[in-house]
Amino acid sequence: MLEEIDAGNPEALRKYLDSRSAEISDDVLMKVSAILRDVRENGDAALRKYTEQFDGVKVEDLRISDEELQAAADAVSPSFKEAMEKAAANIRSFHEAQKQNSYLIEKDAGVYLGERVLPLSSCGIYVPGGRAQYPSSVLMNAIPAKVAGVKRIVMVTPPSKDGRLNPDIAFAAKLAGVDEVYRIGGAQAIAALAYGTESIPHVDKITGPGNIFVAAAKKLVFGKVAIDMIAGPSEILAIADEKADPAYLAADLLSQAEHDPMASAILLTPSRPLLNAVNAELEKQSAVLPKRQIVEASLKNYGKAIVCQDIHACIAYANAIAPEHLELMVEDPMPCLNEVVNAGSVFLGYYTCESIGDYFGGTNHVLPTGGTARFSSALGVDAFIKKSCYLHYSKEALERDASYIMTMAHQEQLEAHARAAGIRVKNNEKD
Repeated sequence: MLEEIDAGNPEALRKYLDSRSAEISDDVLMKVSAILRDVRENGDAALRKYTEQFDGVKVEDLRISDEELQAAADAVSPSFKEAMEKAAANIRSFHEAQKQNSYLIEKDAGVYLGERVLPLSSCGIYVPGGRAQYPSSVLMNAIPAKVAGVKRIVMVTPPSKDGRLNPDIAFAAKLAGVDEVYRIGGAQAIAALAYGTESIPHVDKITGPGNIFVAAAKKLVFGKVAIDMIAGPSEILAIADEKADPAYLAADLLSQAEHDPMASAILLTPSRPLLNAVNAELEKQSAVLPKRQIVEASLKNYGKAIVCQDIHACIAYANAIAPEHLELMVEDPMPCLNEVVNAGSVFLGYYTCESIGDYFGGTNHVLPTGGTARFSSALGVDAFIKKSCYLHYSKEALERDASYIMTMAHQEQLEAHARAAGIRVKNNEKD
């Protein structure tokens, strides 16, 4: 079920993957641009109009009250509550270790400089609605923001047909410390977060996944606010030695294939017998999955394999692909990890299935896709901070360095820059 690509032509694999990442069409961008402009000009009235038009719900109160949020959260099952609480603790613990400290450098002659690490004042989290509900994504977006010290965390999500909030999403919001929740979705929700309305103050950054209209809206408001990324289809790449269990590998590849017909599942291995066994397992396991049609479409179009010379060659190919999820299904994964330079998140060993990272282990599941792991990182505390530099020069320090500053300014033909330093030295000479 995995199409084999010749090891001598890895560019073919990159071509397959690049074909999934089509640009957002001009038609979609035009429609979304009109929605953004409408919300910017007409505020809450536009939000209510689009919620009725796209979600089929008439909404009077856009904000979900604390009482309504608590009532929805109380409806979750005890088993789900326990699992989410344990997952949240793991996620919080991992992200606490990411916190950075401000620093001060003291030099001679009254010179000191440094950097302050400051949390963003506010952020907005988009949570998709519809038939698929992802409370785990609420934890993955809100907890790093909370750890970073963001004071105002806002969540937007489309309302159900009765206008209410999904209980699982409500519980996740309470657990993660979300401050405000609004029943709006789509491009109009992104517009509200970016520009603000009568009832929704704007935020500094927007994170979270969504459909093509949400992605287009995030793209268009970038610059007015920060965004996390424009996420593409999900992807998993597994590197496996001859001792890896083909049933485990097939299950892991299918766990991403069930997301989307455009999701990619890739296997790199030095063992052809293992590849054959994995293909047999894929056929057997996919036949009983509820999302069989999605899985089969994904594997048909983007299920690929390369039989490589050795594990080192597998890792070299993986670095060129820069996958969202990388599994090192090898006997001794830690030495291999040192060779990996491009991957969103890495899963080590035979028993670390990718779904541990999706839900429970603590690492973040908001990851760079489409090869952007070459230069992008997983969502984390860093995404919700900003850094501000500061600098102090004494009179003596400026007298010592003014000539260098003025020389550089004159070289760039910026006379006022030179004068700003020179006037202080000249005036000091009169003292």
